[in-house]
Amino acid sequence: MPGPAGHPRVSAAAVPASIPAATPLRTSDGAPVEVRRSTRRRRTVAAFWENGTAVVAIPASFTRAQEREWVHRMLEKLRLQGARGARGAGRRRPRSDAALARHAAELSEKYLGGRAVASSVRWVSNQNSRWGSATPAEGTIRLSDKLQPMPQWVIDYVLLHELAHLLVAGHNAAFWRLLEAYPETARAKAFLEGVAFATAHGLPPAGPDGSGDADGAYGTGGTDGTDSGQAAAPGGTEVPAGAS
Repeated sequence: MPGPAGHPRVSAAAVPASIPAATPLRTSDGAPVEVRRSTRRRRTVAAFWENGTAVVAIPASFTRAQEREWVHRMLEKLRLQGARGARGAGRRRPRSDAALARHAAELSEKYLGGRAVASSVRWVSNQNSRWGSATPAEGTIRLSDKLQPMPQWVIDYVLLHELAHLLVAGHNAAFWRLLEAYPETARAKAFLEGVAFATAHGLPPAGPDGSGDADGAYGTGGTDGTDSGQAAAPGGTEVPAGAS
């Protein structure tokens, strides 16, 4: 959330009072920006997504000019990272519930022969221990909004996982056979398991891909009433402070 006087939120406890924040309030596509100064960070600068906010972590010793230079540089890296992911997905991310429902229908048609038909697919903000959930009897699917900063192929996996639960409630052999057609299943499970591990051990979310699983079946995280999972650690990028 932006701070006073048009500046982005900054971790005040670690910022010398003589060095005011000098970073853009928003990214180029309108997302909020937060700068975090740390006395423990001396040689590297990191940038990552956290709950829809672009976070740039810099050494506490940076001057205002250094902060401005590195925040712009790291935000550009995040932008390019997101652009590469978008090109790989070949489409815009389904941000609205309506777009998510349409995308679910497309995935069902492509990978499940159109057999999984959801009556409702929506983003929710109250799922902190599951990436997604499904109620087969009602045909409803809910995805945690913590998935939104993640790569599209991870979101697609969680969505397909929940769609498969509309056909098979448990995590038996028949269930996993439904997901064999999706080429990113193993990769996405590993990604989500890493997020769950990092979150459980308090590790900083500075990796380029994040990590974690959806349910006990996504890997070790969670997705629905049949799945479980930890809050997602966002993807990001980290470079030495002296790098170009």
